[in-house]
Amino acid sequence: MAAPHRLFDIRRVIGGLFLVYGLILTVTGLFDSAQEIQKAEGIRINLWTGVAMLVVGGAFLLWERLRPSDAPAASDEEE
Repeated sequence: MAAPHRLFDIRRVIGGLFLVYGLILTVTGLFDSAQEIQKAEGIRINLWTGVAMLVVGGAFLLWERLRPSDAPAASDEEE
């Protein structure tokens, strides 16, 4: 039987994707041109969206770390 920390957990995948895309958007937002900022009505939308995605991704990974999935109980057939 696998240890609980070795089980597949979708929260790890979702959190990782949010972190990767959030990092990309944050870096893009840091280097936005004045024209791109003006197009977004003066808001650095890439930067703020990237930061929000980093927070959400970190929350998913923290949630997965603090409340790991339990291993399924062994059935009679597996024994």
